[in-house]
Amino acid sequence: MQEIIQPASRLQGSIRLPGDKSISHRYAMLASVADGVTTIRNYSSGADCHSTLGCVRTLGIPVELEGREVKVHGRGLRGYAAPAQDLDAGNSGSTIRMLSGLLAGQCFTSRLIGDESLSRRPMQRIMKPLEEMGAAIVARDGKFPPIEIHGAALRPLDYAMPVASAQVKSCVLLAGLLAEGRTTVREPAKTRDHTEVALREFGVEVESGAGWASVTGPARLEARELTVPGDLSSAAFFLVAAALLPGSELVLEGVGLNPTRAALIDFLVAAGVQIAILDIQMKHGEPVGDLRVRGSRLKGGVIEKGLAAALIDEIPVLAILGAASDEGLIVKDAAELRVKETDRIDTVAHNLRNMGVAIETAADGFHVPGKQSFQGATVNSYGDHRIAMAFAVAGLAAGGPVTIEGSEAASVSFPEFWSTLRDIAG
Repeated sequence: MQEIIQPASRLQGSIRLPGDKSISHRYAMLASVADGVTTIRNYSSGADCHSTLGCVRTLGIPVELEGREVKVHGRGLRGYAAPAQDLDAGNSGSTIRMLSGLLAGQCFTSRLIGDESLSRRPMQRIMKPLEEMGAAIVARDGKFPPIEIHGAALRPLDYAMPVASAQVKSCVLLAGLLAEGRTTVREPAKTRDHTEVALREFGVEVESGAGWASVTGPARLEARELTVPGDLSSAAFFLVAAALLPGSELVLEGVGLNPTRAALIDFLVAAGVQIAILDIQMKHGEPVGDLRVRGSRLKGGVIEKGLAAALIDEIPVLAILGAASDEGLIVKDAAELRVKETDRIDTVAHNLRNMGVAIETAADGFHVPGKQSFQGATVNSYGDHRIAMAFAVAGLAAGGPVTIEGSEAASVSFPEFWSTLRDIAG
């Protein structure tokens, strides 16, 4: 499929985003091992999160879905049934990596598969700690999906992650729920803490401090009624788009503002974006608020070290901001971009050059000089949802129409993206 993005003069209106993808995954997985029926409202409409629900069903857990409301009939930590077929994670790295932690402690063997893109993503980061805990894992070529997990009685682990990753941290903590004793994960840089927050909401005692978190197993999780806040990573595309276009005024309602994700807001404000938080309240341990963004004079900035880990998912759309800013954007210490759904350094660079924008790439990042203009062109998502949406933003500020090949990739996280964009762009 393709979408043709016409240049826009400004963005106006109010929108409510789909449920946060990261939180939706975690609520569904924890609900599946809780005791009782958990209701999750505003569950993400993205295909990735529905891959998680599909895997949960394949493990014998009843799931009811009506619109954006999900009911998961949890059967406790040992309530999974040995799957009669492969567990299909689709395009979802979150599904395959985090669910592996819960499967490692089961008394059966399970096999997780994914689509072509996911099958190229390395899994050693979760395999190593899970094998140290006692599970046996077989992967294609020793590191790629499909992965076969031979569950076992798990040993607790004190694990220092070599690379900051919320998915790896979550995988080990979820495995720790089934281990006999205390499991601790130590991270080299702060990552999003949705797993720790969600575990506490389900009644699990989580200890944490600067750079570490611990759970003690075996744990018992209690069913809950939950509402997922709007997805901040999805909000990033609209925040940047509105900032690029003078005269814009856009309100994003009910967005999750977790402090471990707030680096995005902080960076955008430092880069000159006019953002105001209109209302904020706590829901299930997560801060939620409305954001107002206006057309802005953009300065640009530098993303490196811990900030690179915190903004790893938003860097593609921030590259668009960088090109239109006064000072440009420098990204360092972000080699993780090369093992996402695509090599995002290469795909960002290729598409920007197609649009007449200069960019210099490196092994762990890139430099986009500022004060550049976007030309109308044809670009490609390469099957990556964030690339599709980032270049839709560029298209709004381009000098002519931009055709996005593979636009259906956006459905992985935000199926309503194209219609929402048309509504606010007029």
